Amino acid sequence: MALKIKELTYTSTEAYSSADFRHGPLALVQPGFPVIGIAATGPLLPDMRALLEDLGERQADVTWISDDPQPASVHGRALVVPRHVPEWLSPIPLIVPGQLLALHLALSRGHDVDAPRAITKITKTYWSGL
Repeated sequence: MALKIKELTYTSTEAYSSADFRHGPLALVQPGFPVIGIAATGPLLPDMRALLEDLGERQADVTWISDDPQPASVHGRALVVPRHVPEWLSPIPLIVPGQLLALHLALSRGHDVDAPRAITKITKTYWSGL
């Protein structure tokens, strides 16, 4: 999601795991700091909930995309995506709202989403014949 927002809207965004976010980026969070979190059901959900608590205490402007309704009840706002897929597929439906956010933010800024700056639709891969 962070990459798509960068590509289409020219906004500086970063993606972190909950563990990595605690080791540096958390220091940036102050009241109103925007955070979009993706909290998928599974083994990492409790850690994401704990991060949600930390962000709420810092009064961050938090939006959560989750297939679990509990993160929304703690702090911030949430978009709860119905849980219709196995856990290993859960990132796919959870990323769709982020893709739509990037699209609509780009369009609202007047950017051509079919021709973003400095990006080509073809990625050249070179084989060194290892």
